[in-house]
Amino acid sequence: MELPISMPGLGHVNCYALMDRDGATLVDPGLPTASSFAALKKRLAQSGLSVKDCHTVLVTHSHPDHFGGASRVLEESNGKLIAHNSFSLGMGGVEKPEVSVNDLHAHEDSEAGRSPGSEADRARARAPFTPAPGSYSGRTPWGGEKPRPPFKMRMRWRLMRTLGKAMRFPTITHPTLGGDVLQLAGREFFVVHTPGHTEDHICLHDPAEEIFLAGDHVLPSITPHISGLSLEADPLKAFFDSLDRAAAIEHVSQVLPAHGHPFSDLAARCEAIKDHHDDRLDEVRLIAKELGPSTVEAFMKRLFKERSWGGMAESETYAHLEHLRLMGSADRHDGEGDQYIYTL
Repeated sequence: MELPISMPGLGHVNCYALMDRDGATLVDPGLPTASSFAALKKRLAQSGLSVKDCHTVLVTHSHPDHFGGASRVLEESNGKLIAHNSFSLGMGGVEKPEVSVNDLHAHEDSEAGRSPGSEADRARARAPFTPAPGSYSGRTPWGGEKPRPPFKMRMRWRLMRTLGKAMRFPTITHPTLGGDVLQLAGREFFVVHTPGHTEDHICLHDPAEEIFLAGDHVLPSITPHISGLSLEADPLKAFFDSLDRAAAIEHVSQVLPAHGHPFSDLAARCEAIKDHHDDRLDEVRLIAKELGPSTVEAFMKRLFKERSWGGMAESETYAHLEHLRLMGSADRHDGEGDQYIYTL
């Protein structure tokens, strides 16, 4: 079900209804806007369903075009909500809390797609929780401005907050981990944790029907944004590792993405996306030879066309520079005004 969104380069998000005898599970129910919710109701009606029939909502990751409509759906259906247990709102400005060694190891297991070992760890990992919006601190690790949504979207969200309907997010009643098996549409779907685009991104694999619900992890014609604002030390490497994990999955004949049309060859598309980022890394290396020691902003203005300049482009540039640094191909030091300077 294509739901309308107004984001640069995107006209819709694909919401999927996995139907069973009790109703449906909705995957990624769109933005928290009246137009998106109206489109959702219309498309459900075409299948003989109403919002009240949606007993479960599953959110692939913490971006508003995927989770935004969850509150409205669950207000009407009183259903359950499934998301990864690391789901968080905001733009990476919140520090990880200090935890016990056991809890830290449980978190590391979940990040790696492994289920925690003990019953106590499993219970903690699956305890319901309500994500809170992250605060906007204004500055980035590299010294630039944090990326923000377009002005009109920020004003719309501010108005919705004023009306009490804003970025309110319901309780995640059923947190999940990579490797979990979910009973959806009367059959088994395996949860695949795929950090990179976000740390909490998950995909779903149904080996019996050979279906892979890809969210934003693997898209047919565009590549997902990889942000430098991440709790991952190297978000680009995390994304590469997740692409390799997806490409190795057997029994996939149809990939259902969150944007664009379904496609068939998951492994080939994963490889093509990796090739794209390898090409970008080569571009960064060439730019470094021409510029010498430079800021993230200076690299960004050579890596992207002027129409794309801004916080998101800086964030993606930073992710690529940090990947090269952690590979041992670049050095970093502090420059004027707390700006990072990179030398390759």
